[in-house]
Amino acid sequence: MNAMMRRAVIGTAAVSMALSMAACGKAGSDKKDSAASGDTKSIGLLLPENASSTRYESFDKPFIEAKVKALCADCNVKYSNAEGSAAKQKQQFDTLIAQGVKVIILDAFDAKSTQSWVKEAADKGVKVIAYDRLATGPVSAYVSFDNEKVGELQGQALVDALGAKAADANIVMINGDEADPNAAKFKSGAHKVLDGKVKKVVYEQSGEWKPTVAGQKVGAAITQLGKDGFQAVYSANDGMAAAIITQLKGAGITVPVGGQDAGLDAIQRLVSGDQAYTIYKAYKPLADSAAELAVDLLQGKDIKSVASASIDSDTDKGIPAKLLDPKVVTKANIQDTVIADGLYKAADICTGDYAAACATAGLK
Repeated sequence: MNAMMRRAVIGTAAVSMALSMAACGKAGSDKKDSAASGDTKSIGLLLPENASSTRYESFDKPFIEAKVKALCADCNVKYSNAEGSAAKQKQQFDTLIAQGVKVIILDAFDAKSTQSWVKEAADKGVKVIAYDRLATGPVSAYVSFDNEKVGELQGQALVDALGAKAADANIVMINGDEADPNAAKFKSGAHKVLDGKVKKVVYEQSGEWKPTVAGQKVGAAITQLGKDGFQAVYSANDGMAAAIITQLKGAGITVPVGGQDAGLDAIQRLVSGDQAYTIYKAYKPLADSAAELAVDLLQGKDIKSVASASIDSDTDKGIPAKLLDPKVVTKANIQDTVIADGLYKAADICTGDYAAACATAGLK
């Protein structure tokens, strides 16, 4: 091979190597850019517990998943339940961040503990939607009900259940977990109505959203006040109300007890007369709104058409918000609320021991 040919071969090899290195560099860069961009087809969903209320697994999760799929056929929801543990929820949150998820719907078990999590997520470009409970930190949006109004409805429903006896009635209050900002709203709203319309709140404790704790607290109230020392019990939700009613029955006490969440078992207790009322928060509109916000944020769209209101948290102001209206459900309006909305069918409610009472109530 002469000198000219050797130079041509060497030159061709050098160009080939340079092109190969450039291609490798581009491939590496694409891989890095892809990793940096994160998971653009997944939405994280973190719900708080499944012991005190059946709503999260029965309604919130499937409704959110269905709406996300309807809005974005190739999107998926990565779901975890904290099972009543703030530490577990933090691990679940961190896992989603590590997986590159860019939007998280967060129903915080302990809303006061989330400030640093949400801040860290925001610094990494991750959008967090506070769902049902207003998490602290720079959340991108909030969707829930007017929770002080929920408490007002609870208080008024308890007054209505007492009727003419309300003005002379002593009340036991079992509130929600103090780590949940909604619990404070429920309590505040209930007091706004009860204070001045009943004789006195004679015993008030947190049931921590735990039925066993709520039952224990009511047992302590019975011991302290006596069987005739109170005329009604306010329970912040239906799960605790169930345990409270069991405790009262065991002591031979029959007084109005109310709750919240409109769980199937609570509706059945309304039918049987064991529970006076519940608060129905239409889960599908709530879940649909959260899913819409999540998909819009994932796709970089404006969210003002969904979150047209605003709200302040303990740490941030002017958070875009969607607030829905709750409803009181009593035995008298089961047909016009949870059945009319398709939440339950009469056949779901009117099983076994409830059939006769359902017939009397005209449920169909």
